Amino acid sequence: MIEIRRITEENKHDLLLKNEPFSMPGRMIPSLDHGKWDYTIEYFDEPQSMTFPDEPYDFDELDRNGVIFGAYDGDKCVGLAIYQLPFLKYLYLYDLKVCNGCKGQGIGRKLIQAGLDWARANGYCGIYTQGQDNNLNACRFYLKTGFEIGGFDNHVYNGTAQEGKADIIFYTHL
Repeated sequence: MIEIRRITEENKHDLLLKNEPFSMPGRMIPSLDHGKWDYTIEYFDEPQSMTFPDEPYDFDELDRNGVIFGAYDGDKCVGLAIYQLPFLKYLYLYDLKVCNGCKGQGIGRKLIQAGLDWARANGYCGIYTQGQDNNLNACRFYLKTGFEIGGFDNHVYNGTAQEGKADIIFYTHL
């Protein structure tokens, strides 16, 4: 049984949860028509995979500027959600990850629900996050968990190794 717990000083080592490879079968292409977002999907000829680099998270900084939840199977951390406090009224989901062997068990949904509960208790309007357009599975996940497309940034990766990719901004409301 998976339990969602806040990451504290006592379990801060769980921030070191490794990123794992994920498949990228295609790209989500958002479109805005008369103020309403929609999307199409472009599938790649051959599915690709990617692994985000592991980040050396600083617990003190993350805890001072947000809230962190871990998903636990017994004592083992199998998922992580890092939320940052923005200047807006939407809590920012900075990172969400679930171990590959634990995907499909509702862990991501539980981590988002923990964030929504925290956001509600602290006067926020909801949560926002972003997903790379070529991370189709993540984009679909956000839509399935109640998020909606709220923006698109096709310049954010200019001049980087990620050039050619774009971010889709997702919001869920309380």
